[in-house]
Amino acid sequence: MHKGRLEAFSDAVIAIIMTIMVLDLHAPHGNKVSDLQAVLPTLLAYLLSFVFLGIYWNNHHHMLQVAKHVSGPVLWANMHLLFWLSLIPFATGWMGGQCTSQWPVALYGAILLMCGVAYTILAKCLIAVNGKDSALAKALGADFKGKISVVIYAVAIGLTWINPAFSCALFVLVACLWFVPDRRIETHIEP
Repeated sequence: MHKGRLEAFSDAVIAIIMTIMVLDLHAPHGNKVSDLQAVLPTLLAYLLSFVFLGIYWNNHHHMLQVAKHVSGPVLWANMHLLFWLSLIPFATGWMGGQCTSQWPVALYGAILLMCGVAYTILAKCLIAVNGKDSALAKALGADFKGKISVVIYAVAIGLTWINPAFSCALFVLVACLWFVPDRRIETHIEP
């Protein structure tokens, strides 16, 4: 199977997710800079989610650049990832308005956790079809960042009942871990 349609479809879905997310932002009712304070939690949640979507798009793009082949299971694993990514605007909207509340932050963390799990499943499916000796398998290696991210998300979900701000700080930590595109993959992309 050719991977071009998978890449194009995924790019379109992620672009739509980002667009839906920005449509949920509303300008403050006043005309002073201080009026922004009321929407600041929503803006910060949007920023974090936009960064996460950008990270997934970037790494998805790099992973598919290295992969030579896709298969039926890869297509379904990709749909699984896109499903969880598509829930980010919903969780962002809820958390943005309630960023100090346990359930909105826990739901946001749960969706990020499932995005991480889905990305790992997609990577494993791509390795299965491209081979354990493929450039992709070599590039991903043990995938420490992927595994530690899922652990951090799980810890963050548990911390919501202690202090949701700790959870949000861990979400930011994961974003910082992934902000720079994965160099392991970039070194294996053929010019």
